[in-house]
Amino acid sequence: RVPVPELSQERRTELQKVSSKYAEAARVAVRNIRRDGMDAIKKLEKEKTISEDEMKRHSDEVQKLTDDVIKKIDQMLAAKESDVMKI
Repeated sequence: RVPVPELSQERRTELQKVSSKYAEAARVAVRNIRRDGMDAIKKLEKEKTISEDEMKRHSDEVQKLTDDVIKKIDQMLAAKESDVMKI
């Protein structure tokens, strides 16, 4: 067995910063995926494959999904920060 010392306050704040960086990277990745999806929808509308109404509906759906995922990321970050600080 290897004894692991408790985390110091300084190390806890470092871990909190690291988790914030990971959360921000996840948000950026989600936004990039949203951008790709929106570009694909606009391309389909430009090619007259889908109507303008369908483009609007799909764009709203993509935005809603993006908002939901970013909300989940924020919730996980808050849970992790509170977990790190109370250990």
